[in-house]
Amino acid sequence: YIHMISLKTSVLIAASLELGAILGGAGEGNCKNIYEFGRNLGIAFQIQDDYLDAFGNPDKFGKQVGGDIMANKKTFLLIHAMDVATDKQKAELKYLMQENTNNKLEKILYIFKECQVDSWADELKENYYSKALYHLEEAAVVSSRKASLKQLADFLMLRQH
Repeated sequence: YIHMISLKTSVLIAASLELGAILGGAGEGNCKNIYEFGRNLGIAFQIQDDYLDAFGNPDKFGKQVGGDIMANKKTFLLIHAMDVATDKQKAELKYLMQENTNNKLEKILYIFKECQVDSWADELKENYYSKALYHLEEAAVVSSRKASLKQLADFLMLRQH
């Protein structure tokens, strides 16, 4: 899953930032740090996006929560739940992913919470966010010139939509 989103969202952010660094005349080390900042930020962003799809507040999220679950997408939340779930929970998840019962979303979210998928996802997001900030800090640029990138990172991680 991490590899897949690395090839998608995070590579787009990373390459865009690195291109800006190259055009701005940054050296190889700074370009690498800016790329790694973007790559890790992109992974954290995608984790946050999947988290909000399952656990977000619908009023703030701006769309119906649980769209990925109802579409039977194999998100990292489901993958992790299947890794840590009991045999009974795994069987229930497999059944629910094949059916479209009235309370499918509620049942799956209940299993996710029993498996602590929500706190695991938040921890994973924070891990990648910390890596991103580490690489931003490592870029040999005056802190004031990195402030807008830090603001962008904060916005992406604190968003509720």
